[in-house]
Amino acid sequence: MSTLRLGTRGSKLAVVQSLAVAARLEAAHRSLTVEIVEIRTSGDRIQDVPLGPQLGQAFFTKEIEDALLEGRVDLAVHSCKDLATALADGLVLGALPEREDPRDALVSGGGALAQLPPGATVGTSSMRRQRFLAAYRPDLRILDLRGNVPTRVGAVDAGRCDAVVLAAAGLRRLGLGGRITEELDPAVILPAVAQGALAVEVREQDEMTRSLVGILDDPVTRAEVTGERACLHRLEAGCQAPVGALGRVVDGELHLRIAVAAPEGIVAREVSGPGGDAERLGVEAAKAVLGGLGLPSLRGVTWAGPPPKRREAR
Repeated sequence: MSTLRLGTRGSKLAVVQSLAVAARLEAAHRSLTVEIVEIRTSGDRIQDVPLGPQLGQAFFTKEIEDALLEGRVDLAVHSCKDLATALADGLVLGALPEREDPRDALVSGGGALAQLPPGATVGTSSMRRQRFLAAYRPDLRILDLRGNVPTRVGAVDAGRCDAVVLAAAGLRRLGLGGRITEELDPAVILPAVAQGALAVEVREQDEMTRSLVGILDDPVTRAEVTGERACLHRLEAGCQAPVGALGRVVDGELHLRIAVAAPEGIVAREVSGPGGDAERLGVEAAKAVLGGLGLPSLRGVTWAGPPPKRREAR
């Protein structure tokens, strides 16, 4: 019997996600045992600072990736949207399992987003969600709200805000799907890059682990996520940037929409093409939206945050 050590954040959602991956690996490989190793990240330690560009890349993943590079764990499971688009040298995405619902969801005590009264308070720490909400309902008051999923849902129950916006996938994975008031139309709030997808990260040279986790890879999810991440990478935008992207594969064709919520307004573009050309399509979509913004990239644009940086292998 062989054992794999799986690195994960210690939040309830992260552990639930990691346990699900571990169960699938053990079911696929009967002689395999997967041990969960909880790792505390900067994002877990620093709770009193609003999420924003100043926090840089890999805020929720750096310490886990360090453990992977140092051989303290054999694989890592992340919410793919937390991963920087430029992985550390020596690491690769060994599997992208089938994606959950990528949409954002409203948890509210007062009805759907369009039905919230003027001046209602909506909690979210995401700059992307804040900017898209402001464009759709400029009358709303945005409360910068951090914390794990149950904590943010509890803010509505406690009356600290009228509603919160969260990833639908996270709510469902925690058994909180019944709290969803409305799945938000991507035309209103375009999801974060790779939202709803999990990423199984491994060392590039660890052929045995790569072979074991490869069985979890979903080609449709890989095409969608590859296109979305290529968009963000070409934009040279960080994980906290106000960028939304959503790829959908239909009959082998990838339909990719990207939007940047700039201070002066939302600029969106769409491209389509063969799913096998996902990376090229992502770059094409990014160039189109940059043309609409009149910018060569988002590097150095203060409201977009720091650009992705490749970390050196250890």
